[in-house]
Amino acid sequence: MFVLVKPAIADPILRGKLAKGMGHNSYGEIAWPNDLLYMFPVCILGVLGLSTSLAYLAPTEVGDVSDPFSTPLEILPEWFLLPTFEILRAVPNKVVGITAMAAVPVGLAMIPVAETINPFANPMRRPISSVAFVVGTISAMWLGYLSLCPL
Repeated sequence: MFVLVKPAIADPILRGKLAKGMGHNSYGEIAWPNDLLYMFPVCILGVLGLSTSLAYLAPTEVGDVSDPFSTPLEILPEWFLLPTFEILRAVPNKVVGITAMAAVPVGLAMIPVAETINPFANPMRRPISSVAFVVGTISAMWLGYLSLCPL
């Protein structure tokens, strides 16, 4: 249990300490010569020394050298873009596929607009957003699975 005491600003000793740059804690040190000149450079040099020694002693393997003239057989985006990539891959017309990909964030942005008439915060009383969440989650998982399957 802590007891908080409001500092007496009218106290002349406290005003003198505040004028010197000390905080309301009487045990504190001023930050200018001690921390800024001695502690921060030690911490910065320690972090730089640690990262440099790790980079020198245990370098990470980068992998194969990149070749700009060879394209891999299957190019896949990051995991969070796999469902929209599958939409683009499944639709034969690419303009319709790009429109369907753009409809995903537009549809997500329209859910709060459609729910403005509903004053309830309970998800069970907000049917539009609840149905959109369930359908969107299931379809994103299914499209993500299909995008990892071979053609």
